[in-house]
Amino acid sequence: MTTQILNDLTVEIDGEGAALLCIHGLGGSSNNWTPILPALGGFRRIRPDLPGSARSPLPADGQTLSIEHYVETMTRLLSKLDIESVHVMAHSMGTIVAQHLALRRPGTLKSLALFGPLAAPPEAARPNIAARANAARGGVAAMQEIADAIVKGATSTQTKEQQPAVLALVRESVMRQSPEGYAQSCAALAEAQSAVLERIDVPTLLVTGDQDGVAPAVNVRTMQERIAGSRLVVLEGCGHWTTFEQPQRCAQELEAFYAALP
Repeated sequence: MTTQILNDLTVEIDGEGAALLCIHGLGGSSNNWTPILPALGGFRRIRPDLPGSARSPLPADGQTLSIEHYVETMTRLLSKLDIESVHVMAHSMGTIVAQHLALRRPGTLKSLALFGPLAAPPEAARPNIAARANAARGGVAAMQEIADAIVKGATSTQTKEQQPAVLALVRESVMRQSPEGYAQSCAALAEAQSAVLERIDVPTLLVTGDQDGVAPAVNVRTMQERIAGSRLVVLEGCGHWTTFEQPQRCAQELEAFYAALP
């Protein structure tokens, strides 16, 4: 494994085979994918920390984060690595980035595997996400409160009762974000707009939890209906942090998905 700084991004790259770009979500990092790496042995895995998240700084030019900025950053990363064909895996906010990237680079993306997917935040949720951005600017203490709220609201009952290490991992992932980076990431999500899902024409796997309040199964089923040929999997006893809460099931679904690709 190598950790590189490319275009101001911290990127972990390992493995051999077809390129697989892994895009984490709000409050995440390259470690969102660590629990399921055994299922990705046949790929060259490219796992960036998004701008302003984890080990990657905010843009040096002062540009404010947005979904468009994330898409442009991923496009530049692929170009920097001379990648002309890539599979994409994403979580939460990262799934919005992945959907726009699929339309930005037709013929380049070979598949999408989307965990806790959403086309865009529901209108009713946008003010709350924007309020969280403002709260995050309160600093370290505010980030701790946000992390505790996310652990409480975005993990399943079973995870809370049976997997204390997962709760600690989710909490640590959020608490380790810089307040301003997290605030701008929240603002980017609050303003996110849907891609034209009907134009996505690559094999697509949609995975959500039956207790995922961010990407409820009913909403993901609507996405499935809009993305031709896509497959939906709803994991029992799982919240929004899919790859942390149910890594074995996620790995099984990925292995089956990739094995069926033409």
